[in-house]
Amino acid sequence: MLQPKKTKYRKAFKGRIHGSAKGGFSLNFGSYGLKTVEPERITARQIEAARRAITRQMKRQGRVWIRVFPDLPVTGKPAEVRMGKGKGAVDHWAARCHPGRILFEIDGVPDDVAREALRLGAAKLPVRTKVVTRLDAGIAHVEAAA
Repeated sequence: MLQPKKTKYRKAFKGRIHGSAKGGFSLNFGSYGLKTVEPERITARQIEAARRAITRQMKRQGRVWIRVFPDLPVTGKPAEVRMGKGKGAVDHWAARCHPGRILFEIDGVPDDVAREALRLGAAKLPVRTKVVTRLDAGIAHVEAAA
């Protein structure tokens, strides 16, 4: 699963996801992409589950790009532990995703296979998404999906 090799600080503030994506909102690599519609934290496990669903549907043809990286440490305290005594240990890693952020891009497969693969990948994620396509003019065209 994805996680940073080295970080500046071991633990981070929870924070909030305000506004829309400042970058990563257009297709850069593939012809089809999966774009978020709402703000949400996506864990490394969810990213990996979606990637597996997409590659399985594509029958290992074409190419998949993951456009988000889980760099936010999420902490948790063990069960039945009283409050206080400091912040818990790092439990898992997550990525903050603003609305409009491209999560996955794919290329090298037919249109119907690409849309179905992204639909199955979207089912593994906790956020509402859209399928975006690259037209011949190079403009991203948005179409509702899951």
